[in-house]
Amino acid sequence: MSSLMVFPGQGAQQAGMLQCLPEGSAEVLEEASDTLGEAVQTLDSAQALQSTRAVQLCLLLAGVAWARWLRRRSPAPDYVAGLSIGAYPAAVSAGSLHFADAVRLVALRGELMQQAYPQGYGMTALSGVDLGSLEALLAEAGGQVYVANLNSDNQIVIAGSDDAMAEIVQRLRLRGQGAGRRLAVSVPSHCALLDGPAGRLAAAFADVEMRRPQITYLSGTTARAIHDPQRLRDDLAGNMARRVDWRATLRNAYERGVRLQLEVPPGSVLTGLARPVFDQGRVVALESTRWDSVDALLRQEVAGD
Repeated sequence: MSSLMVFPGQGAQQAGMLQCLPEGSAEVLEEASDTLGEAVQTLDSAQALQSTRAVQLCLLLAGVAWARWLRRRSPAPDYVAGLSIGAYPAAVSAGSLHFADAVRLVALRGELMQQAYPQGYGMTALSGVDLGSLEALLAEAGGQVYVANLNSDNQIVIAGSDDAMAEIVQRLRLRGQGAGRRLAVSVPSHCALLDGPAGRLAAAFADVEMRRPQITYLSGTTARAIHDPQRLRDDLAGNMARRVDWRATLRNAYERGVRLQLEVPPGSVLTGLARPVFDQGRVVALESTRWDSVDALLRQEVAGD
């Protein structure tokens, strides 16, 4: 049996999240501050988190800090995966991307996305609608809206303009087919609207050193394991404009023998999405679980191998 460590995406951020990092995390904040030439500790205020750049940097820093803390105490997971921006701390934790490079790239990623769509765009989670019906509705409605995330059998996320997304939610409501919830994301991620920014980020990736993962990296877009550094570079650079297939990523992990999923803070959104897949295993959120319990579960998985 194997274990999977997962890192959440945008929408999971919480005000004050960098003030709640585990013991020994000062080095993460100091290195990030030195890399950017600014005090990153100020990025997690409610006001600062209105910025896409700040949100993505905070999720990177929290993910790396919690993963390092756990690695110092417990066996390493067999797999890592991240939803959207969560792919960056996953790659750092897998040993494929230097932390300082990740900090620079994520800062640029957030800036490019924010500059492209400063207002009037975002993402909406839909429940109670199947993919086929939704795609037909999108084609019928037109407008700037796309399928962005396949999170689970019961949740699909769309991205686009506020007006276009509101129209889709209204049409679903009139048909009695589903419900929509606007996410705390201010850019239209994981669709063609971000092809331009993704191309500019790919250019910035060109000179960044990428290494073969020491922990198997599962892509949240292709739902496949990536071992080749060049393919991983492309996965990270382009994921902002590519559809997320999280449900397939989890199913792939389960088919590979994963029976323990551990979600890195903040939040427990990915834990909820994983429960139907890991009905024969365990899913836990580190934020709400005692460390000794997490350690025992990880050691149990190692012993089970």
